[in-house]
Amino acid sequence: MAPSAPRTRAAAALRMKQIVLDNQSRTIRRLRDQLAGERRGLATTKRELEDTQVALEASHKVIAGLTEIGLSMSKKIEKMKVKKQLAEANHVECHQKFQARIREAEDSMQAQHLIIEALVEEKDSLLQTIKGLQEANNAPSPFDDEWEDEPEEKPEEEEIEDIPLGEGEIDDE
Repeated sequence: MAPSAPRTRAAAALRMKQIVLDNQSRTIRRLRDQLAGERRGLATTKRELEDTQVALEASHKVIAGLTEIGLSMSKKIEKMKVKKQLAEANHVECHQKFQARIREAEDSMQAQHLIIEALVEEKDSLLQTIKGLQEANNAPSPFDDEWEDEPEEKPEEEEIEDIPLGEGEIDDE
């Protein structure tokens, strides 16, 4: 029995090595399968990251565009504010000029009225002087049948009121 023992041991050692090799092969296959799965997962993650990068770049372009639009709108709003202020200033200036013209017209009308009153008084004075001279010379009165004193009319003076200058009354439309 002695001669078979070394063979049995060698065979057992070979079987043990075969089992270890089989286990190692299974482990290698399992690790290769895991590695392939991880590679697929990484490829998917890489595609997702690329898609995210593309979306992020598009988002940045949209944000830049919106920012540019916002700045443009801000400039337009500022221009509109300046135009509104100029329009308000022009409105105030026109209002003041209009009021000054109204005052000038009123003053002119008042001066004309005083001149007319003075002329009427001078006419009355001249008529009195003519009548006095005619009576002094015993001459007939040429104006007795033609001339009639017109009743003195007091014209109704239309007062032009100051137009109120209200705030915010400018309509830009």
